[in-house]
Amino acid sequence: MEALAIILGILVIFFGGVAAVTALVVVKTKRALNRAAPQARRAVEDVGIKARSLTRGGVHGRVAALRNEVRGALAASRRVLEAGAPGDPQLVEALNLLNRLDAHANELDAELRLLEREPDTSRVESRFAHAKERGERIVHLASSLRWAAQDRQHRFSDDDLARLGEECEAEAGALRHWTPAAVESDPLRKG
Repeated sequence: MEALAIILGILVIFFGGVAAVTALVVVKTKRALNRAAPQARRAVEDVGIKARSLTRGGVHGRVAALRNEVRGALAASRRVLEAGAPGDPQLVEALNLLNRLDAHANELDAELRLLEREPDTSRVESRFAHAKERGERIVHLASSLRWAAQDRQHRFSDDDLARLGEECEAEAGALRHWTPAAVESDPLRKG
């Protein structure tokens, strides 16, 4: 009887542990999915916009192409700025500006999304000119931040390489002196 009670106790502990581990896995999986879902939605939306920009003709295709161009410029600039921001406070400032620019881009994107769905092409045509101007300004500003960040990173890299080159040349010059250090510092030896 005692052996049966021990076996039942072990089984209860085992199945309780399995249930706890399963619950933990489910919670962790839900958290991961909640974090990844917005990125996945954005990726699907980006692919859809790119497809519409390539397959639709006329002004609706141009609207989709503008949405694609604005999103691409902002994403490329964000990647460059975020890559350099941890080591450079100036790039953190530029990233803050890009976030403000992103807010304007989101407003434009909402407007363009409505234009894409508008069936009246003359209405789309009349509103597209202003939206295109705003989109081109956003693309130019985002690209300017990206190009400046890239120039800044290359400049620091070039300066560091120049300093390293000077140090290597100085070390190479020091290595070319053939006289051992012990011989030069020994006052008793005369040569």
